[in-house]
This record gives sequence, structure tokens and C-alpha cells, in this order.
Amino acid sequence: MKKLIAAAALLAAAVTAHAAEKLSVAATPVPHAEILEFVKPQLAKEGVDLDVKIFTDYVQPNLQVAQKRLDANFYQHKPYLDEFNKSRGTDLVPVAQVHVEPFGIYSQKVKSLDEVKEGATVAIPSDATNGGRALLLLEKAGLIALKDNSNILATPRDIATNPKHLKFKELEAATLPRVLNQVDLALINTNYALEAKLNPTKDALLLEGKESPYANLLVARPDNKDSDAMQKLAKALTSPETKKFIEDKYNGAVAPAF
Repeated sequence: MKKLIAAAALLAAAVTAHAAEKLSVAATPVPHAEILEFVKPQLAKEGVDLDVKIFTDYVQPNLQVAQKRLDANFYQHKPYLDEFNKSRGTDLVPVAQVHVEPFGIYSQKVKSLDEVKEGATVAIPSDATNGGRALLLLEKAGLIALKDNSNILATPRDIATNPKHLKFKELEAATLPRVLNQVDLALINTNYALEAKLNPTKDALLLEGKESPYANLLVARPDNKDSDAMQKLAKALTSPETKKFIEDKYNGAVAPAF
């Protein structure tokens, strides 16, 4: 009888272990990985073992999901995803939109945009969508005017007027906080600003409004976007509890998009 009970216990443990679904998700450290770690205990209760993989760039997380080395990622907005799919021939898809990170203009050399001098150097992201996003914010600030302000993929070549003759440096988004002391202005994604201990609501000279269309997404492949584990993750990321966590932790630097 003892042997039968032991065998039954082992079988039950094996069934439970088999039932746990593992989900590997790429994320940038702040705030994406922090939000994923917040929902991890709840997912564990629902039989999903969430494995968060940290990345500091914007390319590998998409490539590794497309190559089926990872299940999903959480770090990008739809304009970036659309451009990536188009340029790389991938077919990654949004599963849920989670939050907005208002893009900002930062400086260690001036305290207001009125102080920007003739010929000032401005660093912007080198990827097409965030570079265009930066230029749109500079237009909003009145520093430049674009030929077409509906073009979210604008580059410095698309500037129609540049009255202060600003000089542009296009750099990888992750490096922008590190060059902040070397340029007059830097336009920085909030995740990288937070990692660099910048406070977007206090340190940015200008932030996008909460109406920004650049909501950050949970992204997967067509073959796994509807899986039980992925849908549980999507539900957890857009729960009232997660909304409160985002609001309390980031104080407006990150805003829920649901």
C-alpha cells in the first residue's frame, strides 16, 4: 500500500510538472522586466513559468522571437514593430498593449528649450521610428519644422526649416543617456532614461503627452499568440493590479495604456 501511495504521489508530481507551461519573454530592464517580474507570481499560480530574458538593444529581442528561440518580447511600440517586420521580413504580431513611455528631450547644458543656442548638437535615436518620433517632438517644441509631420519615419533630411541650424547625431537609442553630457540636447526613450536614473517628469525639458500613440506591446508570433500561456500573460499585464503597480511605481513616467 505504501508503495502504491508513493507511486501515486510521484505520478501526481510528474503530471503537475508537465502541466506547468514555460514562457520565455525578452524585455529591456526598465520598466518592462520589472512589470514582468510583478506578474510572475500570479502566472505561477495559473501554471505558467515565466522566464524573463533581459536585453539592452532593440533588435535581438525580435530576431530571437522570430527564430523561435524565445516565445515573446515586451519592449516596443507598434510603429517600431511595423518597420522591423517590413525591413527584416518577419511577421511578429501584437498580443496586448500595456503602457506608454512618454518620449523626452533632455539636457545637461540648458535648463529650458529657450536657451538652446545656434548650432547646438542634438542626439536622436538612429532607428527609423524613434528617430522620426524624436523629430516630431522637436517640431512640437518649435525648434524645427518637418516637410510632412504625418511622416513617423522622418529623418533629418526631412526637415524643412531649422532656424537655429541644429546639428544632428543619430545614435543607437541605448547609448543616448551616456552621451547626454557631450551634446546640447538628447531625445531619449523613457526605458533608457529610467535606467540612467533620469526622472522623466522632472528632468525632461519636454515630454510627449499621454495621448502618445506609441503604446508598448507584448509581441509574439502568429503560431503562438493565441496559446493559453500567452493569453494568461496578456491578461496579467493588463489587469487592474498591474495598472496600479505601474501608476504607483513610475509616477507618470510610465502610463498604463489599457
